[in-house]
Amino acid sequence: MASRLSSILLRPNLQTLSYVTRAMSSEVLFQHTGKVGLITLDRQRALNALNAPMVEEMTKKLKEWRTEDEVEVVCIEGAGTKAFCAGGDVVSITKKDEDESVALNFFHDEFQMNHMIGTYSKVYVALIHGITMGGGVGLSVHGKYRVATEKSLYAMPETAIGYFPDVGGTYFLSRLPQPYGMFLGLTGHRLKGADLKHLGIATHFTSVENLPALKSDILTSNASNIESVLARHEVELSPPFSLDPHEDLIKHCFSADSVPEIISRLQQDGSEFAGKLVKSLLRMSPRSLVLTHRLLSIAPSKTYEECFTMEFCAAHQIVRSGEFMEGVRALLVDKDNTPAWNPAKIEDVTEDMIQEYFVDRTRTWKPLEL
Repeated sequence: MASRLSSILLRPNLQTLSYVTRAMSSEVLFQHTGKVGLITLDRQRALNALNAPMVEEMTKKLKEWRTEDEVEVVCIEGAGTKAFCAGGDVVSITKKDEDESVALNFFHDEFQMNHMIGTYSKVYVALIHGITMGGGVGLSVHGKYRVATEKSLYAMPETAIGYFPDVGGTYFLSRLPQPYGMFLGLTGHRLKGADLKHLGIATHFTSVENLPALKSDILTSNASNIESVLARHEVELSPPFSLDPHEDLIKHCFSADSVPEIISRLQQDGSEFAGKLVKSLLRMSPRSLVLTHRLLSIAPSKTYEECFTMEFCAAHQIVRSGEFMEGVRALLVDKDNTPAWNPAKIEDVTEDMIQEYFVDRTRTWKPLEL
């Protein structure tokens, strides 16, 4: 739903004026300073999780800035110190009194916004400081520049709630050094700090202490010098990649052709790390694991747009199946941590079940017409 906007004129800054615009919901803030448009997610009590009004307002503003010559760079950040964006507010779209169209409408619009970020004509910079999960990844990873700090915490944990890595996740995970994308997509493993730069999820790495100075310089930058601004604030990567000790195990196990084979190889490995992974995988939705494996196996042959189309088709079916709603209930609402997955065992997930996720429904997804 469209919401009215209120605007505040700030003190002139040398040769530029700075305008701040806040949606009436007070959950997303827009600032235009010089050649830079700044988006601040400001829903701190919910770790800046996305809801439908936020998606609508950001989409509207990104479309507006896309046609403004005065905006050359768009930067996005999360308010506070804890999170960039912890993901989509899945609890709000899976309430018992809501029909499935609420969730599908949210995914449809969110996917359109994410897709637009990856094809955006202006330079796009995401400051992914703090928790960056699910929908937060979709807001950042498709942009040209992603800046992590030592407090960044990244994950795509969807299989734990009966869903799959969406928001273009099939595209970017399948294009990471493999099989790390498969590993992250299936397990929801959390990467911290410098790990994001090591794996290519972040393009730059800076310190928390340096973040205010970086933001200040970004706000006075333009398209021609933004790259040098980001480079000037980079700090040396001191911690090695945390998954280096497990590289051989990940490559051997997660290159397998099926989820049962992945688990079998992990069990045969017998290491403590492998054991933890098995325990974690066996708690997740069997359908989601098999579906995620299939999506990430297919995605390398798909274009950027085709990945979003494929994801929306899968989202349609997974919402209708009730698996997603059950996962959200068990882990995020009732918090009994005992989801009743259907089926309960990976070996009972049939090919017919998985093929259902690739059948076009009456409602299809298309990119925004710009």
